[in-house]
Amino acid sequence: MMTGRLPEYVSEAFLPHPPRKMGVAVSGGSDSMALLHLLREFCELHEIELHAVTVNHGLREEASTEADKVARHCAEIGVPHDTLVWEDWSGRGNLQKAARDARYSKISAWAQQYGISTVAVGHTADDQAETVLMRLSRRAGVDGLSGIQDRTVREGITWVRPLLRTRRQTLQTYLEQHHIPWISDPSNDDERFDRIKARKALGVLSDLGITSDVLAEVAGHLSEARRALDWQTFLAAKHVVRVDAGAIVLDETGLRLQPDEIQRRLIVRAIMWVSGSDYPPRRAAVANVIGSLRKGQAGTVDGCHVRRIAANIWIFREYQALRNLSLPTDELWDGRWRMLPLGGAKHAPHLTVRALGMDGLDQCPDWRATGRPHVVLQSTPSVWDQDVLIAAPLAGCEQNWQAEIDGGPDTYFAALLSH
Repeated sequence: MMTGRLPEYVSEAFLPHPPRKMGVAVSGGSDSMALLHLLREFCELHEIELHAVTVNHGLREEASTEADKVARHCAEIGVPHDTLVWEDWSGRGNLQKAARDARYSKISAWAQQYGISTVAVGHTADDQAETVLMRLSRRAGVDGLSGIQDRTVREGITWVRPLLRTRRQTLQTYLEQHHIPWISDPSNDDERFDRIKARKALGVLSDLGITSDVLAEVAGHLSEARRALDWQTFLAAKHVVRVDAGAIVLDETGLRLQPDEIQRRLIVRAIMWVSGSDYPPRRAAVANVIGSLRKGQAGTVDGCHVRRIAANIWIFREYQALRNLSLPTDELWDGRWRMLPLGGAKHAPHLTVRALGMDGLDQCPDWRATGRPHVVLQSTPSVWDQDVLIAAPLAGCEQNWQAEIDGGPDTYFAALLSH
């Protein structure tokens, strides 16, 4: 087993433009412990400030003890370490997905607190193979079967996976060679979880030549195809997409000239951008929406309306998904809108921002002059003093307030190439 290439994989993941600071997620298992030590060596060589973090999900009695072991080990090797605790499991739904989402969310907040924009995680070729096998069972398309990506952006953080080409056994050999301990997680043998079932299945499929290495290589090929499709989607978007009032507007004629897969991707990326979701809607839901559009009907998915209006397809927030969302004017509303006071206006405790709705729109006599459909304007942000409308900037009622998408409308086009 070739452990000599491990430092090379780490270097390739971050050079020639390494970050000034870097985080690494460490559970204490063999994958993350190997990554911790490889990164420590790399960061010392390139004068990068390295911070480690462990998430204690509290799902096993040993979790706190294991987190303490990681903390002590990091202290011994001189790497600053924090433990984050997840206590929000409701007991309902998919446990592994809930834990994964919480892990990303907590680590993202932790990283931002330290001014860290890049976090490394220890996914391996084994994880890649298991992921591809699970997604194959769910009839995934190119994106799903391309597996785990070596670099993604989520919640404002760049997540890097330097060991995605490496087998877990190789990492364990590396740890043994350097006398580095690791923790074995008993849940890795719990067949209630799909990932463990996939791991067991790989042992049987290897007789057919379907091994972890083969599936990881297939995922790599499909990742190349995915990047090509993303690029073509980006080029198409430049011709058929515009952003208006936080909605995505697609020229229907231009959209229909695109291949079916590019049409689907444009709509999927629009839904993700408008809803703020890190995950695409289910393929069947998107197919239903596209089918509705072709029949001249509207559709709803992931809190977004998809509707033909005049010669365009509008994708915009569903008012019902926002009707109860009321926040102070100086907070980010719906995860993407900033309200900016101009002139004599200013933020104040008695002012709130919420969706305009029909009640608010009725108080905006000039809304038609904006050229925006009334159904779109209903879900746009507006400023209120209890039940009194103060401003609706996107509905022609500015009153010294401005509404801006966080990061600007170009974030939609950037997102086409970053997933």
